[in-house]
Amino acid sequence: MKTPAICLTVIAFMLSSLSATAADTPVQSLVNTPIAPQPEAKPAPTTLAQQGRNPAEFPAFVETLKTQARAQGISDSTITSAFANVHFVDRVIKSDQNQLEKKIMLDEYLDRVITPEKVETARAQYQQHKRELNQISNRTGVQSQYIVALWAMESHFGEIQGKEDIISALATLAFEGRREAFFTKELIASLKILDQGHIKVEELKGSWAGAMGQSQFMPTSYLHYGADGDGDGKIDIWTNTSDVFASTANYLKSEGWKAGGSWGKEITLPKGFDSALAGTKTNQGKTVSQWQQLGITQKDGTPLHVSKRKAWIVTPDDNQGRSFLVYNNFRTIMRWNRSYYFAISISMMADAIAK
Repeated sequence: MKTPAICLTVIAFMLSSLSATAADTPVQSLVNTPIAPQPEAKPAPTTLAQQGRNPAEFPAFVETLKTQARAQGISDSTITSAFANVHFVDRVIKSDQNQLEKKIMLDEYLDRVITPEKVETARAQYQQHKRELNQISNRTGVQSQYIVALWAMESHFGEIQGKEDIISALATLAFEGRREAFFTKELIASLKILDQGHIKVEELKGSWAGAMGQSQFMPTSYLHYGADGDGDGKIDIWTNTSDVFASTANYLKSEGWKAGGSWGKEITLPKGFDSALAGTKTNQGKTVSQWQQLGITQKDGTPLHVSKRKAWIVTPDDNQGRSFLVYNNFRTIMRWNRSYYFAISISMMADAIAK
């Protein structure tokens, strides 16, 4: 996410609160992420007028995109068909501008995204696709329950993939200007997907942010991590679950997943814990034994098991709520989406599926 994309894709809610994603690369999805209360910052210009851009200039901007596409080797036939019905999408601008405003606490977020119904469906899907999931897991080392958890959160098992025209959405977001280089890169990648024949232009639909398919990959992520799960020579993340699962596993493996490893556990912090020690940067990691010596205990207050395993402390609500000791695989999930909320929800959903 990245490394290309992504979205990518961490958490307010995309498509009826089914997905949670942040807007920084390399994450793969770009939908808004609910965050804990933070000090108010001076708002940046948000309207096109404030940024000096008039929607009437959009057609001329599209011509510059076509020029860039030709310079990237995209064929004229693809450019012609891709931009034949391109249009300015005002609702995309509104979605992008509003995505960082919802502020909720972790428990409220988890209650919304990990419902009993979703867990039940996830377990059923896990059993239904167990054979192909196990094959992919054996090849990549990524446990099946994490693949299904991401599938559940990103598109509700493929049911909600988005209906926005990807070319128009990405062109509009690039035109908006706040992240022009990022969205232009994603647009060029979407044109390469069309140019390589992976999907027809009329079928290239997705979220307002440009995320596609059942895994909600941004276009650059599709090109970089997309994998053929069933050996048919195609990479179809829209209708082929084997390819969806293989692409998800390939993403995690490529971003550092440790085969068979767990994500972490909830813990209790000692009184007076130095909040500066919390975080997932490489230099903030310590062995489990070192954390034990600093007073970190299991959730129930019993001592942590002595271990040289590297771990990090995560306090998603800034010491106002729950705390977690997490391992490398949790940090890998955050490559998918730079959100503690998202990574914890995926981890807990995976645990629920595996029970």
